[in-house]
Amino acid sequence: MAPQSETQDGKLVIRYLGLQDYRPVWRAMSNFTDQRDGSTTDELWLVEHPPVFTQGQAGKEEHLLMPGDIPVVQVDRGGQVTYHCPGQLVAYPLVDLRRRGVGVRDLVTHTENTIVDTLAELGVAAYPKPDAPGVYVNDDKVASLGFRIRKGCSYHGLSLNVNMDMGGFSRINPCGYQGLKMVRTMDLSTDERAASVSALEPLIVKYFVKHLGYSTTEVAANPAQALIDYSDPEIEIL
Repeated sequence: MAPQSETQDGKLVIRYLGLQDYRPVWRAMSNFTDQRDGSTTDELWLVEHPPVFTQGQAGKEEHLLMPGDIPVVQVDRGGQVTYHCPGQLVAYPLVDLRRRGVGVRDLVTHTENTIVDTLAELGVAAYPKPDAPGVYVNDDKVASLGFRIRKGCSYHGLSLNVNMDMGGFSRINPCGYQGLKMVRTMDLSTDERAASVSALEPLIVKYFVKHLGYSTTEVAANPAQALIDYSDPEIEIL
Protein backbone atom coordinates (compact mmCIF):
# COMPACT_ATOMS: atom_id res chain seq x y z
CA MET A 1 0.00 0.00 0.00
CA ALA A 2 1.28 3.46 -0.86
CA PRO A 3 2.19 5.67 2.11
CA GLN A 4 0.06 8.68 2.90
CA SER A 5 0.91 11.81 0.98
CA GLU A 6 1.56 14.04 3.97
CA THR A 7 2.90 13.64 7.46
CA GLN A 8 0.25 13.22 10.16
CA ASP A 9 2.33 14.07 13.23
CA GLY A 10 -0.56 14.59 15.65
CA LYS A 11 -3.05 12.09 14.26
CA LEU A 12 -3.77 8.54 15.43
CA VAL A 13 -5.89 6.03 13.50
CA ILE A 14 -7.89 3.64 15.72
CA ARG A 15 -8.76 0.15 14.49
CA TYR A 16 -11.32 -1.86 16.47
CA LEU A 17 -10.59 -5.32 15.07
CA GLY A 18 -12.83 -7.49 17.24
CA LEU A 19 -11.88 -11.17 17.55
CA GLN A 20 -8.98 -12.11 15.24
CA ASP A 21 -6.51 -14.98 15.10
CA TYR A 22 -3.16 -13.97 16.51
CA ARG A 23 -0.81 -14.84 13.66
CA PRO A 24 -2.43 -12.75 10.87
CA VAL A 25 -2.55 -9.70 13.16
CA TRP A 26 1.08 -10.16 14.17
CA ARG A 27 2.27 -10.49 10.58
CA ALA A 28 0.15 -7.52 9.45
CA MET A 29 1.54 -5.17 12.12
CA SER A 30 5.06 -6.35 11.32
CA ASN A 31 4.55 -5.72 7.60
CA PHE A 32 2.90 -2.36 8.33
CA THR A 33 6.05 -1.37 10.24
CA ASP A 34 8.34 -2.55 7.45
CA GLN A 35 6.41 -0.64 4.78
CA ARG A 36 5.75 2.62 6.63
CA ASP A 37 7.75 5.79 6.09
CA GLY A 38 7.93 9.23 7.64
CA SER A 39 4.51 10.21 6.27
CA THR A 40 2.61 7.16 7.53
CA THR A 41 0.05 7.93 10.22
CA ASP A 42 0.45 6.16 13.57
CA GLU A 43 -2.21 3.58 14.41
CA LEU A 44 -3.58 1.82 17.49
CA TRP A 45 -5.07 -1.64 16.90
CA LEU A 46 -7.49 -3.03 19.50
CA VAL A 47 -8.29 -6.73 19.32
CA GLU A 48 -9.15 -9.95 21.12
CA HIS A 49 -7.52 -13.26 20.22
CA PRO A 50 -8.64 -16.89 20.39
CA PRO A 51 -6.63 -18.92 22.94
CA VAL A 52 -2.89 -18.77 22.19
CA PHE A 53 0.42 -18.67 24.03
CA THR A 54 3.01 -16.28 22.59
CA GLN A 55 6.66 -16.80 23.41
CA GLY A 56 8.85 -13.69 23.24
CA GLN A 57 12.48 -13.55 22.16
CA ALA A 58 13.70 -14.01 25.74
CA GLY A 59 11.32 -16.91 26.28
CA LYS A 60 12.52 -20.14 27.86
CA GLU A 61 10.91 -23.54 27.28
CA GLU A 62 10.78 -24.22 31.01
CA HIS A 63 8.12 -21.54 31.41
CA LEU A 64 5.74 -23.49 29.12
CA LEU A 65 4.48 -25.92 31.73
CA MET A 66 1.70 -27.77 29.89
CA PRO A 67 0.36 -25.89 26.85
CA GLY A 68 -1.73 -28.88 25.80
CA ASP A 69 -4.14 -28.05 22.97
CA ILE A 70 -3.45 -24.30 23.04
CA PRO A 71 -1.04 -23.31 20.24
CA VAL A 72 2.31 -21.73 21.03
CA VAL A 73 3.57 -19.02 18.65
CA GLN A 74 7.21 -17.90 18.71
CA VAL A 75 7.16 -14.14 18.16
CA ASP A 76 9.61 -11.26 17.76
CA ARG A 77 8.60 -9.11 20.73
CA GLY A 78 10.57 -8.76 23.92
CA GLY A 79 9.75 -10.70 27.05
CA GLN A 80 8.75 -14.22 27.95
CA VAL A 81 5.59 -16.26 27.48
CA THR A 82 2.07 -14.89 27.91
CA TYR A 83 -1.47 -15.99 27.23
CA HIS A 84 -4.25 -14.46 25.13
CA CYS A 85 -7.89 -15.46 24.83
CA PRO A 86 -11.30 -13.80 24.34
CA GLY A 87 -12.12 -11.42 27.16
CA GLN A 88 -8.63 -9.95 27.19
CA LEU A 89 -8.18 -6.46 25.76
CA VAL A 90 -5.13 -6.37 23.51
CA ALA A 91 -3.83 -3.09 22.07
CA TYR A 92 -1.01 -2.70 19.56
CA PRO A 93 0.47 0.83 19.25
CA LEU A 94 2.10 1.28 15.83
CA VAL A 95 4.02 4.43 16.64
CA ASP A 96 6.84 6.30 14.94
CA LEU A 97 8.85 6.95 18.10
CA ARG A 98 11.33 9.28 16.43
CA ARG A 99 8.58 11.47 15.06
CA ARG A 100 6.82 11.62 18.42
CA GLY A 101 10.11 12.36 20.16
CA VAL A 102 9.86 9.49 22.63
CA GLY A 103 12.23 6.68 23.49
CA VAL A 104 11.46 3.04 24.15
CA ARG A 105 11.40 3.56 27.92
CA ASP A 106 9.02 6.50 27.40
CA LEU A 107 6.69 4.29 25.33
CA VAL A 108 6.64 1.67 28.08
CA THR A 109 5.95 4.30 30.73
CA HIS A 110 3.19 5.98 28.69
CA THR A 111 1.56 2.62 27.99
CA GLU A 112 1.68 1.56 31.63
CA ASN A 113 0.21 4.93 32.67
CA THR A 114 -2.53 4.49 30.07
CA ILE A 115 -3.58 1.30 31.87
CA VAL A 116 -3.18 2.84 35.34
CA ASP A 117 -5.43 5.76 34.38
CA THR A 118 -7.99 3.44 32.78
CA LEU A 119 -8.20 1.37 35.96
CA ALA A 120 -8.43 4.51 38.08
CA GLU A 121 -11.72 5.29 36.31
CA LEU A 122 -12.96 1.95 37.66
CA GLY A 123 -11.84 2.83 41.17
CA VAL A 124 -8.86 0.45 41.02
CA ALA A 125 -5.48 1.59 42.35
CA ALA A 126 -2.95 0.05 39.96
CA TYR A 127 0.76 0.71 39.48
CA PRO A 128 3.76 -0.30 37.34
CA LYS A 129 6.94 -1.90 38.68
CA PRO A 130 10.32 -0.53 37.58
CA ASP A 131 11.91 -3.97 37.39
CA ALA A 132 9.00 -5.92 35.82
CA PRO A 133 7.08 -4.25 32.97
CA GLY A 134 3.33 -4.39 33.28
CA VAL A 135 0.63 -3.14 35.62
CA TYR A 136 -0.14 -4.57 39.04
CA VAL A 137 -2.80 -4.43 41.75
CA ASN A 138 -1.73 -5.54 45.24
CA ASP A 139 1.27 -7.36 43.70
CA ASP A 140 -0.97 -9.30 41.31
CA LYS A 141 -0.58 -8.66 37.57
CA VAL A 142 -3.54 -7.35 35.59
CA ALA A 143 -1.77 -6.24 32.39
CA SER A 144 1.32 -7.31 30.46
CA LEU A 145 3.54 -5.41 28.01
CA GLY A 146 5.89 -6.45 25.24
CA PHE A 147 7.16 -4.38 22.30
CA ARG A 148 9.34 -4.71 19.24
CA ILE A 149 11.03 -1.62 17.81
CA ARG A 150 12.08 -1.60 14.15
CA LYS A 151 13.02 1.39 12.01
CA GLY A 152 12.39 3.54 15.06
CA CYS A 153 8.77 2.37 15.16
CA SER A 154 6.86 0.15 17.59
CA TYR A 155 4.60 -2.83 17.25
CA HIS A 156 3.19 -5.48 19.62
CA GLY A 157 1.92 -3.84 22.83
CA LEU A 158 -0.29 -4.47 25.86
CA SER A 159 -2.78 -7.03 27.09
CA LEU A 160 -5.29 -6.22 29.86
CA ASN A 161 -7.17 -9.08 31.54
CA VAL A 162 -10.84 -8.11 31.60
CA ASN A 163 -13.36 -10.98 31.71
CA MET A 164 -11.29 -13.80 30.22
CA ASP A 165 -11.01 -17.44 31.29
CA MET A 166 -7.85 -17.34 33.42
CA GLY A 167 -7.21 -21.09 33.22
CA GLY A 168 -4.58 -20.74 30.50
CA PHE A 169 -2.25 -18.88 32.84
CA SER A 170 -1.98 -22.01 35.01
CA ARG A 171 -0.27 -23.76 32.07
CA ILE A 172 2.67 -21.33 32.01
CA ASN A 173 4.86 -19.24 34.24
CA PRO A 174 3.34 -15.89 33.18
CA CYS A 175 5.99 -13.52 31.86
CA GLY A 176 8.60 -15.98 33.17
CA TYR A 177 7.64 -15.62 36.85
CA GLN A 178 6.80 -18.79 38.72
CA GLY A 179 3.78 -18.33 40.98
CA LEU A 180 2.85 -14.90 39.63
CA LYS A 181 -0.88 -14.40 40.17
CA MET A 182 -2.79 -12.93 37.24
CA VAL A 183 -6.05 -11.08 37.92
CA ARG A 184 -8.96 -9.62 35.94
CA THR A 185 -10.53 -6.18 36.02
CA MET A 186 -14.00 -7.72 36.49
CA ASP A 187 -12.84 -9.08 39.87
CA LEU A 188 -11.28 -5.81 40.97
CA SER A 189 -14.15 -3.36 40.52
CA THR A 190 -17.93 -3.20 40.84
CA ASP A 191 -18.06 -0.74 37.92
CA GLU A 192 -19.98 -2.52 35.15
CA ARG A 193 -17.39 -1.40 32.60
CA ALA A 194 -14.79 -3.55 34.36
CA ALA A 195 -16.34 -6.70 32.87
CA SER A 196 -16.51 -5.45 29.28
CA VAL A 197 -13.69 -5.27 26.73
CA SER A 198 -15.77 -3.03 24.48
CA ALA A 199 -16.41 -0.61 27.36
CA LEU A 200 -12.72 -0.40 28.29
CA GLU A 201 -11.35 0.00 24.78
CA PRO A 202 -12.39 3.68 24.48
CA LEU A 203 -10.73 4.40 27.84
CA ILE A 204 -7.48 2.84 26.64
CA VAL A 205 -7.72 5.00 23.52
CA LYS A 206 -8.46 8.15 25.53
CA TYR A 207 -5.50 7.79 27.86
CA PHE A 208 -3.09 6.56 25.20
CA VAL A 209 -3.89 9.68 23.16
CA LYS A 210 -3.38 11.81 26.26
CA HIS A 211 -0.03 10.32 27.25
CA LEU A 212 1.42 10.23 23.72
CA GLY A 213 0.18 13.73 22.95
CA TYR A 214 -1.91 13.12 19.82
CA SER A 215 -4.12 16.00 18.76
CA THR A 216 -6.70 14.10 16.68
CA THR A 217 -8.00 10.57 16.25
CA GLU A 218 -9.79 8.84 13.41
CA VAL A 219 -11.67 5.56 13.76
CA ALA A 220 -11.06 3.37 10.71
CA ALA A 221 -14.29 2.73 8.82
CA ASN A 222 -13.08 -0.69 7.66
CA PRO A 223 -10.69 -1.70 10.44
CA ALA A 224 -9.88 -5.21 9.20
CA GLN A 225 -8.72 -3.89 5.81
CA ALA A 226 -5.26 -3.48 7.32
CA LEU A 227 -5.06 -7.22 7.88
CA ILE A 228 -5.57 -7.68 4.14
CA ASP A 229 -3.37 -4.81 2.98
CA TYR A 230 -0.44 -5.96 5.12
CA SER A 231 -1.06 -9.71 5.08
CA ASP A 232 1.37 -12.54 4.40
CA PRO A 233 0.13 -14.61 1.42
CA GLU A 234 0.56 -17.92 3.26
CA ILE A 235 -1.58 -16.88 6.24
CA GLU A 236 -5.34 -17.15 5.86
CA ILE A 237 -7.44 -14.16 6.95
CA LEU A 238 -10.74 -15.25 8.51
